Amino acid sequence: MHDVGRPSPGPLREVAALFLKLGFVAFGGPAAHIALMRDEVVKRRRWVTEQQFLDLLGASNLIPGPTSTELAIYLGYARAGWRGLVLAGTLFILPAALISLAIAWAYVRYGSTPEATWLLYGIKPVIIAVVVQAIWALVKTAVKGYLHAAVGALVLVLYAVGINEIVLLLGGGVLVMAARQGPGLRRPPRALALVPMVGAPALPGVAGGAVDPVSLFLVFLKIGAVLYGSGYVLLAFLRNDFVVRLGWLTDQQLIDAVAVGQLTPGPVFTTATFIGYVVAGASGAALATIAIFLPSFVFVAAVYPIVPRLRGSVWMSAFLDGVNVAAIGLMLAVTWQLGRSAVVDWPSAGLALVAAVLLLRWRINSVWLIAGGAAVGAVVRWLGR
Repeated sequence: MHDVGRPSPGPLREVAALFLKLGFVAFGGPAAHIALMRDEVVKRRRWVTEQQFLDLLGASNLIPGPTSTELAIYLGYARAGWRGLVLAGTLFILPAALISLAIAWAYVRYGSTPEATWLLYGIKPVIIAVVVQAIWALVKTAVKGYLHAAVGALVLVLYAVGINEIVLLLGGGVLVMAARQGPGLRRPPRALALVPMVGAPALPGVAGGAVDPVSLFLVFLKIGAVLYGSGYVLLAFLRNDFVVRLGWLTDQQLIDAVAVGQLTPGPVFTTATFIGYVVAGASGAALATIAIFLPSFVFVAAVYPIVPRLRGSVWMSAFLDGVNVAAIGLMLAVTWQLGRSAVVDWPSAGLALVAAVLLLRWRINSVWLIAGGAAVGAVVRWLGR
């Protein structure tokens, strides 16, 4: 990893510029975010190697919270130290939080969410191409033999039948570790103590009809500290707390909040910004956003220093290799699901194909492809009216 001491202004400016840009253009969910980050920090800027990127991705998958946001925080830390950590995470989150805040204001004022289907119609097929290209490149680094290929395929199948993501990630790591270091199992490795935390105790919320700012903060802090998995898992947490237990939202309001998280670029966890504004105004939006993302910054700061030691241990190196290949199996499964909703007709299929060719043949910058996809999508939808 790079030195994380006192950075010069140059790396800090680079981190700020990159992650602010990604915060505005990173549509498509965590798999797409990861693909965009890899394109920028491994291929174009060479801040980290492919193996270091995979190790940081594996570490991101092992701690609670939004994986792509934590990967951004890790990459900022790797490039520019503590200030890079704060800048990368904050600027990756900020655009989506501000957009969610604006939509929440319109929602409360006018009672509906603005339409953005024309934008996503063109962007989503391009995102699928970007993700597939990134997965192919990561496969070449992560799949180091038949064992890794078998574990990745097993994770893909088990995810398809509904097995929990964190179980699959940890299981993939343990399988590869046991297979490669099996003869030494009689002597438990001390390096296992370096495995990042896989959960945290839930923080209590205060029930009641009126919205209490402290309760709002604690509930979102709890969610950020314990939540693994996709946006659908986030939906289950939010419904249990805000609809069932506290009664602050209706089911329809919750569905609208999650839809906004899907429509905006950046992390889907900015759903919290929307909910915070709906239930408690601008101060509620700020509290909710800070609370749900704060654990990610703390976990990354705690885990980052031991990531090189994880790779230096033969046991933990095998474990990380297993987690990495399991993560690719999950990315493949999620990409298949996204592809089914993104490629809905011949024009969208054509967009995905053209984007894939441009990426593989001419290595066009992903940001320009996304912008082009949005423009083409808008034209196609306009002509179809």
